[in-house]
Amino acid sequence: MNATDLPGVSWWKSSRSANNCACVEIAVLPGGDVGVRDSKNQDGPVLVFTPQEWDAFIGGVKDGEFDV
Repeated sequence: MNATDLPGVSWWKSSRSANNCACVEIAVLPGGDVGVRDSKNQDGPVLVFTPQEWDAFIGGVKDGEFDV
């Protein structure tokens, strides 16, 4: 799916994102799924996650699961 397939969806990125940086943007999609796209390619592909997948990812981030 591309972002162009999702007209009217509100995208946002972290307030900690610097201007012109390589960031991702997220949106809650109709039906409750979460979309993720590259802020540099706003018409490009969108990764779509179920609410359960998104919650598991956020939980892993909070638990330090992805810390290097």
